[in-house]
Amino acid sequence: MKLMPQEIEVRYVLPALRKQFTLALAKKEIKQKEIAKLLNITPAAVSQYMKEKRGTTRFKDNIQKEINQSINKITKNKSTAQKEIYRISNIIRHTSTICDIHRLHDEVPKSCRLCFSK
Repeated sequence: MKLMPQEIEVRYVLPALRKQFTLALAKKEIKQKEIAKLLNITPAAVSQYMKEKRGTTRFKDNIQKEINQSINKITKNKSTAQKEIYRISNIIRHTSTICDIHRLHDEVPKSCRLCFSK
């Protein structure tokens, strides 16, 4: 295991979440500049997410459902993108989802429990 779980979050989870948020907000016909403002990223980053150049990690249905709920909260001004990305990243961090993503990008022993040790 070469990468720490935190590195997996920074390199793969956060970009993938931003991409999914970008695509979902774009489907709601929100302009790229507004998406950039909502997500606190550059318009160029929005463009790259939309062109599939960043955030290639795919999430399972349970995480996608959380993303959809978050988009609804954001578009109804009941939450912010930062709060929702943080909330979902916590779900990913505290479930086997982080392990699944880690195994895609690194050699991780099947018996690894690093993320769940105290």
